[in-house]
Formats: sequence, C-alpha cells, structure tokens
Amino acid sequence: MEENKKFQQDKVITISFAHFVHDVYTSFLAPILPLLIEKFSLSLSFVSFLTVIQRAPSLFNPVVGYFADIFPIRYVLIAIPALSAVMMSFIGLMPSVSLIVILLLASGIGASLFHVPAPIMVKHVSGNRIGKGMSYFMLGGEIARSLGPLYILGGISLWGLEGTYRLLPLGLLASLLLYFKFRNIPIAGELNKKKKETGAIKVLKEQSRMFVSIGGIFFFTSLVKSSLTTFLPTYMTENGASLWVGGISLSIIQFAGAAGTLFSGSISDKIGRRFTLMFMAIISPFLLLLFVFVSHTMFAIPVLILIGFIMFATIPVLLAEVNTIKSEHSGLINGIFMTLNFAIGALSLLLIGIFGDYLGLKTTYILSAFIGFGAIYFVSRLPKTDRV
Repeated sequence: MEENKKFQQDKVITISFAHFVHDVYTSFLAPILPLLIEKFSLSLSFVSFLTVIQRAPSLFNPVVGYFADIFPIRYVLIAIPALSAVMMSFIGLMPSVSLIVILLLASGIGASLFHVPAPIMVKHVSGNRIGKGMSYFMLGGEIARSLGPLYILGGISLWGLEGTYRLLPLGLLASLLLYFKFRNIPIAGELNKKKKETGAIKVLKEQSRMFVSIGGIFFFTSLVKSSLTTFLPTYMTENGASLWVGGISLSIIQFAGAAGTLFSGSISDKIGRRFTLMFMAIISPFLLLLFVFVSHTMFAIPVLILIGFIMFATIPVLLAEVNTIKSEHSGLINGIFMTLNFAIGALSLLLIGIFGDYLGLKTTYILSAFIGFGAIYFVSRLPKTDRV
C-alpha cells in the first residue's frame, strides 16, 4: 500500500525516456516540410493533410485503451521506438507523396499504441503525485520535439534529405535498451487484474461532460499550438529566414515547452488544475498576437520562450486531471483523452493549413489567436472529478 503512494522516480524516468525516443522520430515532419513543399510542389492544405494522416490512427485510441485494460502489451511498447525510427527516417528517401503517406500512417499507428497505455503506467508509479508524474512523462515528449528538429536537420546537412535513413540506428538501439529497462514495469492490462464491475458504456456517460470540456479546450488551444509548431519553420522561411533559423525557432519553443511541461504538473498539484488551465487559456492567445508583431525583431526569441513555456503546459495538467478519475476503465478513459488530443489537434491543424492558403500565415496566426480565447469557456465548464 505504501509503495502505491510513493513517487517512484526511477520508473517514471524510464517511461519518460521511452516517450522521448519515440517522439524524437515522430517530430521529423515539421522541420522538413519546407523541403517537401519544394520537392513535390505541395500546398499548405496538403501539408496539413500529411499531419492529419499521421494522427488519423488516434481515432482508434479508445479501442486501444479498452484492450490495454485487459491485455498486457509490454513488448509492443518496447518495439514502437524502432518502428517509429524506421517509418520516419525513410521519409526523405521516398520518391512519391503516396509512399510518404503510408509511412506517416504507420508511424501514427505506433504512436497510438504507445501514448494510450503509457500514462496509466505513469499513474501507477506516481503515487499521490500524479501531476508531477505526468509532467515527467510529457517532458520526455517535449524534449524530443525540441531535439528532433535539430537531429533531422543535422542529418540533412550531412547527407541531404534522401540520406536521413542513416538516422535509423538510434531508434533500434533504444528499443534494445528499453527491453532491459522496460520489461519489469507493469503495463496497463497487468495493473487491472480484478474483475471490472462498471461497464464501459456507463463510464462514457458518466464522464461525457468532462470529455466535452476537454474537447473544447483542445480545439481552441490547438489553433494556437498548431500555428506555432507545425507551421513555424514554414512561416519563418516565408519571411526570409533560412531553414536552420526555422528549425532552431521550433526547437526554442519546444525547449521552453519542455520546461513548462516539467513544472506545470507540480504547480497544478499545489494551486489547483482549473486555476492553472484558466491562466494558460487567457495568456496564450495574447502571446501569439505578440509574436506576430515582433517575429522580425530580436524580441521574437523571448516571446517564443514564453509561448512555449505556457502553451505546452496544458496537456500534462489535463492528463493529470483525467488520471485522477476513479474508474476501473483507466485505459479507455486515457484512450478517449488521446483521441480528443490528436484528432481535434489534427482538425485544427487542417483549418490552419486551409486558412494559410487563402489568407496567408500571418493573417491566419492573428485569426487563430482571437479564436483561441474560446478555451476560457470550456475551462470554466470542467466538472470536478472523483479522485483516485
């Protein structure tokens, strides 16, 4: 009993490391978009579609979560970093867009199989510091999205876009290491051995208000976030910056996001998750507007740091909130959460691409900022949860 209440830092860090390795490779797409646009003469709308394809398997996250509550999928999780490495490292070598779509789809399947059960494992080893545990977990992903662009751009500098398959060995090595580190940590299905007394449909009905509120928060915050992640290198290069400046700008915002991710969960454990979320919902759109007007000046970097620190902190706080729900179907609940995150994020990203084609990215950024204030309403509608 005492072990369940203790924050087991070594195990939390192991899971976070797995998250890091996986997301290094899945972060390759955004920084190479300018090269893919040039190589295949792609529109911004189609570029958005590529990201949607990568996220499409997340629609089946509830199914993954349901089975993760029943069956242990330890070795699937161990293999996923290698799978992601193979899929994403070979994008530059593909001679057609259709083959790139297939690789992105396979990468998205791997992401679904990883992101649903992993937070349940974090919850199990975080004791009564779930917010802190989720911050560690999300930190791995944010650091990966910071270093991933530099990793892929470094490969392009050495071998060109077609030579990025040489970045593959790191992912293969990581899966081998994870086999020895990861094999003794329980997976979702092993954490829920007792017979379930509450039906999955009843859980969905009981938590419907929570899911609607989270969906609204995701939609409006994703408009701001998508503008400044997927399209940031493109926005910078369109305004005369080099590909490296665009990639470094993306890494800056991701590094700042890693810091925000690390501290937000612990802060929300102390001052309250709704207060933390409301602050972020109010501030983030203002910072996006500020970035538009200072993006050509020396103030762009400090503004990007502020945006990253605040904007990326939303997910670990919401993830901690979801994992405090007292339920026998934690895998299903996490699956729905991840589906809302990825699917609604993909929808908002598609909208950014369409508006970017017709209005230009600068006008789209401004429009996204004003619409982004809609998150305030949905934060205020979050219900109180039955805590674990």
